[in-house]
Amino acid sequence: MTAIPVLDDNTLQAVCDVVADTGSGLTGSEMGRILSQQNISDPEPIITKRHRLFAALSSKQNSDRCANNVLAFIQAVMDPVRYVGNPLVFEQRRVELNTILVLRGYEIKENGKINSVDQVHTLTEAQRKARNLHLKLSERKVHAEILRFCQAELVADNYFHAVFEATKSVADRIREMTGLTCDGAKLIDKALSIKTPLLAINTLRTETEQMEQTGFGMLLKGIFGTFRNVTAHAPKIKWQISEDDALDLLTMVSFVHRKLDGAVKTTMP
Repeated sequence: MTAIPVLDDNTLQAVCDVVADTGSGLTGSEMGRILSQQNISDPEPIITKRHRLFAALSSKQNSDRCANNVLAFIQAVMDPVRYVGNPLVFEQRRVELNTILVLRGYEIKENGKINSVDQVHTLTEAQRKARNLHLKLSERKVHAEILRFCQAELVADNYFHAVFEATKSVADRIREMTGLTCDGAKLIDKALSIKTPLLAINTLRTETEQMEQTGFGMLLKGIFGTFRNVTAHAPKIKWQISEDDALDLLTMVSFVHRKLDGAVKTTMP
């Protein structure tokens, strides 16, 4: 195996600051377990996590005279299997680590593996390459369906198609929940009608609850009409969308998915 040059102290410490962050990083026991699995000694297990990890990784790469085992440790930390129950943590940690690693010519891919990439030389370039839109959505704790449907577009900071895929995800989910095959306004009218609803976001027993159901349907039609239908028919160059607008829309679609999380299927189509 080709020897990977030793990571400088600044890079190694920055990586340790992410992996062993007090609030969002690995627990001490998780860190110790992964170090053991990677056959990396843990010389100072009682000190602050980030300093403990730095000491362990620094000692290992100095002994090896290469960073192969340090990168193997990072890959073990970023094994997607560890994040099956919380994909947003995986994406946020990946973005934070990539912002550091791309400055040294490495990047963690979606499969958790580290590949060599063209090195960037400024923090602005690093942040852009590390998926700015995806990070901001993770900070907003958007619904997992948003990330599932527009993963590739978010990775590329492609606002136009991220919006398109996110709005499509709503119709697709409603079809899955109801068994309907139609689309657009017809889908909403059939799924969320007051008289014979297939989905109910509340008990529909009071006028207020019925108005909420009706309003939710109108919101969905508005999203389809304003964003999905436009992006489906207008060329990207003629329908510009800013990052702020994309974030707001995707957050709105996230709200829709959370309402659907609590919706109850009432009858068969």
